[in-house]
Amino acid sequence: MKVLIIGAGVIGLLTARRLHQEGCQVMVLDAAPEGRPASWAGGGILSPLYPWRYPVEIQQLAASADHSYQRLQQELLSLDTAIDIEVEAQGMLVLEPEDAPEARQWAKDQGIALRSLEDSEIQRSWPYLKRGVDGLWFSECAHVRNPRLLRALRTESIQNGILQAEPLPVQALVRSGNRLDSIRLSSGRTLTADHFVVCAGPWSAGVLASCGLELPVQPVRGQMLAYQDPSQGQMQAMVLYQGRYLIPRRDGVILVGSTVEEAGFDTSITPMAREALQGFAEDLVPMFRGQQPFAQWAGLRPSSPRGVPFIGSMLDNLWVSTGHFRNGLVMAPASAELLTDLMLGRTTSLDPTPYQPRR
Repeated sequence: MKVLIIGAGVIGLLTARRLHQEGCQVMVLDAAPEGRPASWAGGGILSPLYPWRYPVEIQQLAASADHSYQRLQQELLSLDTAIDIEVEAQGMLVLEPEDAPEARQWAKDQGIALRSLEDSEIQRSWPYLKRGVDGLWFSECAHVRNPRLLRALRTESIQNGILQAEPLPVQALVRSGNRLDSIRLSSGRTLTADHFVVCAGPWSAGVLASCGLELPVQPVRGQMLAYQDPSQGQMQAMVLYQGRYLIPRRDGVILVGSTVEEAGFDTSITPMAREALQGFAEDLVPMFRGQQPFAQWAGLRPSSPRGVPFIGSMLDNLWVSTGHFRNGLVMAPASAELLTDLMLGRTTSLDPTPYQPRR
């Protein structure tokens, strides 16, 4: 079975990887370098933020993907380039959640390790944090270094002849009735396949509109900052507070994120976002005061109603996996498995109904 996939972010590349492993002939098309719109730009936390607040459909996909990145890390290390995607199970400290009882009940129901901590306990373990806050400790929460993940997946895909090294922007989908005939590239070249998959993130709606299909996926900008660790290695856990977070990387880089902005397809960085994220970092970790971030960037998340992704068919041979909003990395392995099973006509481990584009 020959499959053409539009989009080389983590959703597109992991879907291509699964289909290739099943013996399909796969080709991935993408116009953007290194999956930058969302997959490259995020923080890489392998859990939804405040997961107990999310719809059950998101929780199920996230749970199905649990530990997938640990296995993927070992597989990608076997490449000639041996790229380490740096999966770190550092744990996450959630400070002052207003619905702590609901979080504790959710963790109990899901079998998730969680401890309630008072301010004195937090100060003993994390003395660099502001004083006077209680929290919840999720000891098993992990993150992945997503730019390295994208580089490793792209390297593997190019080695396997799946991803084309040069940009191949799509101009339109060419449709006949309830089937897709081909993809027309901006160069004028036409490509055909047995099946087509749209994984183009916030651009998915525009791609589908070229053949008369509609899908409610919109771009939502997120901006982030990066600091050098001022604590001399004390920061060894993720911290979530008032909807924003700190993520310590292995080499002493601390990520601060993120904003949620309706700005269309504008990926500009703004002084307003920098000021807001700096203020958050300096309030949470007083050692950041007087220190300037060394980087600021923006990405575009593909939003969808309630954040529930669209995974399934829109025509007889046209499939989509998009609209993962803030949880693309979290849900990507399970999304790739679900779509692969649907395309191959197999029984799925999750009920696919809630993710159907026609819902």
